[in-house]
Amino acid sequence: MQRRNFLKGAAALLGAIPLNSALSAEAAPVPASSVPDASAHLLSGSRALAPIIASPDRIIEMNVCTRPFRLQGPRIESERIGRRNVVHNYGHGGSGWSLSWGSGQIAVEMAKAHGRRELAVIGCGAIGLTTALVAQQAGLKVTIYAKERPPYVSSHRATGSFTPDSRIVSAQFAPDFARQWETMARHSFRRFQSYLGVGGNPIEWRDMYSLSDVPFGSPRPAVYSPEPAYPGLEREMLRDITPRTVTVSSHPFPVPYVQRRPALLFNIAEYTRLLMAEFFANGGVIETFEMQDKRDFAAIHERTIINCTGYGARALLADDSIIPVRGQTAKLIPQPEVDYGFFYGGRRVSVYPRRDGLLVQAQAEGDFNNDSEALDSEESISAVQRLGEIVAMMRSTGYNLDKAASPE
Repeated sequence: MQRRNFLKGAAALLGAIPLNSALSAEAAPVPASSVPDASAHLLSGSRALAPIIASPDRIIEMNVCTRPFRLQGPRIESERIGRRNVVHNYGHGGSGWSLSWGSGQIAVEMAKAHGRRELAVIGCGAIGLTTALVAQQAGLKVTIYAKERPPYVSSHRATGSFTPDSRIVSAQFAPDFARQWETMARHSFRRFQSYLGVGGNPIEWRDMYSLSDVPFGSPRPAVYSPEPAYPGLEREMLRDITPRTVTVSSHPFPVPYVQRRPALLFNIAEYTRLLMAEFFANGGVIETFEMQDKRDFAAIHERTIINCTGYGARALLADDSIIPVRGQTAKLIPQPEVDYGFFYGGRRVSVYPRRDGLLVQAQAEGDFNNDSEALDSEESISAVQRLGEIVAMMRSTGYNLDKAASPE
């Protein structure tokens, strides 16, 4: 991926709300003295940053996954295939986990319109599992048909953060898709909040920092990229429910410009186990079944089917509208004390404080329209080394990462 797109993607989560905006355009007026400034000290009060231990010898896992991006947005529509009514629910780009509940809600309503109480769901990833649960809650009897089950499904290798507009649609098609997107995003966001505080912490909020060598909002040099322009849907349409971004004035990071914003992270291992347990507790059944092409829909017993095959739909349906976007991550030994992460576009590295390990991501040139799932170990090792260099630079400033900073 070109550098300008990495910078735009890294800032998408943290820059979703203008610095001087209120949390809700509908909120009642409040006295100016009670409105906090859109800036903060890094560790105001007793907030401390535990040091990240970043070195290649601590890598415990490397993964490659392929995001299924469609210029016009995900395909959520019905199709008659032989004697089966098939509702397609795939093509969510980098927003599969984030939009899963809302997307499933729309697909299930379409499936219910066919009037049958038995439903088949194809796929057992983020979209398939949540769609199946939505269908059960609607009173349907659900069987999942899948070649693989977690943790071997592609979505189990995702970054695991709430990024509802990450490669979800191109700017060209955004006007026609925006309202449906908002419905899915708001429904999903509300559902995620219901998992906060649940044992095992399947969903939790963490502080994420965006690091920059130049002022935020500065023009970037024009660089050719095959990727389309993406709309800022979260910034434009969810500003009343998502946390605001603040500028950080005192920090240990080796850059002059830092912003902070809480991010919703998925503990994918625990979250998936919870979803599976709920599905089985509701009487759900999973059948091992591999589909090769459209003709295999006829082999499924149920007459109403929701197809949640993600990137697999490209081959299954010969759907060339799906554009592969490659992504590779490395996981470091868990550090429970590290409860923050950051993006640094200038060094092409980001780190997420996942419970199952610190997830390090580096976006490489040529990821867009790249269907290769070949693991490049050097790519991840280099990203971890760059992360280690950043942590070393933080220490070299004389800042004690284990203790809180004194407010100015």
